[in-house]
Amino acid sequence: MIAHDAKTGEVVLVMNEPNEWDSSDEQLLSLQERFNAYVSFLLDGEMAEAHPELAGKGARIELRCAHMPDARTLELLGLIHDHLAFQELKLEVVIKKAS
Repeated sequence: MIAHDAKTGEVVLVMNEPNEWDSSDEQLLSLQERFNAYVSFLLDGEMAEAHPELAGKGARIELRCAHMPDARTLELLGLIHDHLAFQELKLEVVIKKAS
C-alpha cells in the first residue's frame, strides 16, 4: 500500500506482517528481500513513474506487525533502519495487536 502522510509530507509504503516472529533464517531473509524490493521501488524511479504526484517527497517504510518482533528480528530491523538512513529513507515499526 502506498499513501501520502499529509502531516509529514512523506510517501509511506506499508508492509504488513501478520505472522508471529520465529527468528528463522527463512523469515528474516524474506523480510530482508521485501525491504530490498520496497527500497528499489523508491530509489529506482518506479514509484515516481507510477505516482508522479509523489515524486520528490521524503519517504518512509512502515512495517505493521501483528506481534512484537523477537530479538533477532529487532537486530535485523536496526541494521535495515541504519542502511535506510544512508538513503534518506525512514523506517517505522508499528505493533498492532489483533482485536
